[in-house]
Amino acid sequence: MANEAAEILKLMKDNGCDILDLKFTDLPGTWQHFSVPVGQVDDDLICKGVGFDGSSIRGFQSIDESDMLIVPDPQTAKVDPFYKGTVTCIADIRDPISGESYSRDPRNVAKKAEEYLKATGIGDTSFWGPEVEFFIFDSVQFDYGSNFGFHKVDSDEGIWNSGEPYMLDGETINKGYRPRHKEGYFPASPMDTGQDLRSEMVRSLVNDFGLTIEAQHHEVATGGQAEIDMKYDSLLTTADSVMMYKYAVRNVAKRHGKVVTFMPKPLFEDNGTGMHTHQSIWKDGVPLFAGDGYAGLSDLALNYIGGLIKHGKSLMALAAPTTNSYKRLTPGFEAPTILALSARNRSAACRIPMYFNDPKAKRVEFRSADPTCNPYLTFAAMLMAGLDGIENGYDPGEPLQQDLFELSAEETSAFPQVPSSLEEALESLEEDHEYLLKGGVFTEDVIKNWISYKREHDVDPVRLRPHPYEFYLSFDA
Repeated sequence: MANEAAEILKLMKDNGCDILDLKFTDLPGTWQHFSVPVGQVDDDLICKGVGFDGSSIRGFQSIDESDMLIVPDPQTAKVDPFYKGTVTCIADIRDPISGESYSRDPRNVAKKAEEYLKATGIGDTSFWGPEVEFFIFDSVQFDYGSNFGFHKVDSDEGIWNSGEPYMLDGETINKGYRPRHKEGYFPASPMDTGQDLRSEMVRSLVNDFGLTIEAQHHEVATGGQAEIDMKYDSLLTTADSVMMYKYAVRNVAKRHGKVVTFMPKPLFEDNGTGMHTHQSIWKDGVPLFAGDGYAGLSDLALNYIGGLIKHGKSLMALAAPTTNSYKRLTPGFEAPTILALSARNRSAACRIPMYFNDPKAKRVEFRSADPTCNPYLTFAAMLMAGLDGIENGYDPGEPLQQDLFELSAEETSAFPQVPSSLEEALESLEEDHEYLLKGGVFTEDVIKNWISYKREHDVDPVRLRPHPYEFYLSFDA
């Protein structure tokens, strides 16, 4: 152990920083953090970590076994553009007794998934390209009590602001420029009011966090729905990038008096927010998904997709992990509810992009996930489902060419559907998770803890509370 802290200390010195901020992800998928002054940054900190109370972190330890270690990963260190004099660094969690990586640390699960891929001999690298969407609002209000409940969001481009002048902080901001309903993909300025803000988000992602960004644009919905596309990378790196992405986008919005949400369905009767996830497997620098089969796919790729479809219901407990996720997953809003394969067709859960006939570009896009997921767990679970499909030769079924949203109820009933609720998804995960346990990537403890946490903190609180619209439906019954 020598000069382990040198890299971080040089970064801090060169940029006049005296605080090191350590960030890690709790089980649901939110960044937590705490900071140490530069005087505490030494080889022991980098190699052994620093203690914290794991019982206070969602989904982590019980209070009788609360002591845990947080260990910085120097390769992730960046100057934090949102805190003065601060270097930010992603960290891993360890058990102080055994010294081993913590089984419930989402980043550890992602690392084990990458190791398992290599152990199978099928490939050595999986590449991931998530399309993370979000809404940019001017303000949001929500509250709930025993005798009331409400939410309200405001946006200067909301279609609901088409009547009287819209006031925000005493300023009239209803200028009449807004995308038409469900026509936010891609009107130019002045209809697109978020161009400058999204560009500033891109600059932060590129210049501050070192991400490679391919494009940014307005999305279909009104209310400032947006998408910023990052270039694909390996599983762990991409999951880290998603966490940095959400952090940067939220904080840039805050600078401008705006607020960003990654909720899948914040607006009624408009498109929701997804996280279409492109994925492929390579070995020795060779892409393995390209071949002579359907849509230019290899048999290996088709079996991988077969695994995604076979385990699709249980995957959704991780990929779409909130009750609000299933407000988005309804027919008619470009959100895929049918677990099927198709080329080009965006209404299928597994789509094969056909932009370029290049083996390196051959991939499958899983479209049913959304950005409320924990990216470490979700990418790892998708990889495990795909590998299970390869190992067992699962057939994805006949590809679908028609618009799945136009099929009759009788026709759609022949295809497997994503769950209609979070509770159903959790039940599916409870029944179907053996594929996740291979190689010790996930553990029974992680699965059981995830299911119990989600039932207690998501399903039950929503199930027990009256919904405001229920008053409209049943008050006079």
